[in-house]
Amino acid sequence: MSFSVVGNIAVFVMLIMVLYRMQSTYVAFTKRVFAGLGMGVVFGAILQLLYGQGSEVIRSSIEYFDIVGVGYVRFLQMIIYPLVMVSIISAILRLKDGTSLGKISGMTIGVLVVTTMISAIVGIGIANLFGLTAEGLTAGAAEVARGEMLENRLGAVEGVSFAKMAIDFLPANPFLDMTGARRTSTIAVVIFSVFVGVAATGIAKKKTEEFESFEKFIKMMHAIVMRIVTLVLRLTPYGVMALMTKVISGSNYADILELGNFVVASYAALIIMFLIHLAIVAMMGLNPMRHLKKIMPVLTFAFTSRTSAGAIPMNVKTQEEGLGIPSGIANFAASFGSTIGQNGCAGIYPAMLAVMIAPTVGINPLDMGFLIPLIAIITVSSFGVAGVGGGATFAALIVLSAMDLPVALAGLLISIEPLIDMGRTALNVSGSITAGTVTSKLLGETDMEVFNNDAPLELDGGEDAMA
Repeated sequence: MSFSVVGNIAVFVMLIMVLYRMQSTYVAFTKRVFAGLGMGVVFGAILQLLYGQGSEVIRSSIEYFDIVGVGYVRFLQMIIYPLVMVSIISAILRLKDGTSLGKISGMTIGVLVVTTMISAIVGIGIANLFGLTAEGLTAGAAEVARGEMLENRLGAVEGVSFAKMAIDFLPANPFLDMTGARRTSTIAVVIFSVFVGVAATGIAKKKTEEFESFEKFIKMMHAIVMRIVTLVLRLTPYGVMALMTKVISGSNYADILELGNFVVASYAALIIMFLIHLAIVAMMGLNPMRHLKKIMPVLTFAFTSRTSAGAIPMNVKTQEEGLGIPSGIANFAASFGSTIGQNGCAGIYPAMLAVMIAPTVGINPLDMGFLIPLIAIITVSSFGVAGVGGGATFAALIVLSAMDLPVALAGLLISIEPLIDMGRTALNVSGSITAGTVTSKLLGETDMEVFNNDAPLELDGGEDAMA
């Protein structure tokens, strides 16, 4: 290990101590998250300024920073499936009948699908407004390799149909899905949990003693799991700092400038869709600015980590403790939103890619004969997009292959993929929270006292978490 790497690690440890000092003096959670974000941006920029993009010193340093950054994400992934399972079972045990369960799941999925359709339209509009096209773009070695990889993956995607995706949701082996082994494991765990919850309510009158014992067990497990969530979320500022340092120090700014038009267009579309989410919240009679303020920490994490699934624990707790959404609805929205109807990865991104690639094969991207099928395919294919890195690629492959467009051209964007994916992931999470917000409000379940409370949201438990 070189002296430079040791020095970088020492600085990183000092930054961690600054964040720990803020935590020990009870600085608000949101302020600590943004402090971690700012430190990561500055430290990452300094590293790249000192050593240059692709430096061995940066690569070696990042390996140690990943202990905090990647380690934090893995802790969150560790708790996803236990959280989803016990929360949904607990929520079903509190429901009076199966009708409520059907309304919750139907409304949640409906909002996710409709907002994905809207996001596709936004992506198409912005791509045409900016005149995006893949014509004339040059491909280096990395872009060519990426294009070949996409073409190799195309065979596995071409046979995917809506019926097959629906079948993939079903849990043939719930214990396998609890390991997250499949793209659709989250939804499979949700379905299995629903079966367990419904079965338990079915014996409530016939076997009262057994039901009460099971209900007490689930309450105990829910309390324990939520305590683990609290403990893990305390690490958020440290994880955000490490993840942001990695992104900034490893970015290739020359490539970003070369493809700057696509980057700007992408973020213009993402921002417009964020505003649409807030408009939907306002239509529900809720203060959109208060809503935005409360969801900013989880959006910040999603932005830096690039994982919708990893954001589920923080997503659920934000909805419950910040927005006044019941546990059951929050868990359904966060779980479905990590796999179904991702506004960023499954909506905006494939739409913009399709419009960008269409001129290379002689298709007018403003032709309604091209646009209407594109919107329909994007909407249907938004089911089953994985909430981890690579989900947007999977969605793009489905859409481009269905539209008979060359998938290899998508490889031209490899150098700016991480930068765009950050915004896409944050939008995905915002979409899932919007689905929970709308469903809860329409069912009259939102606790307005919690929503209207302007006290700082302490997702990590505040002072109690220090114990």
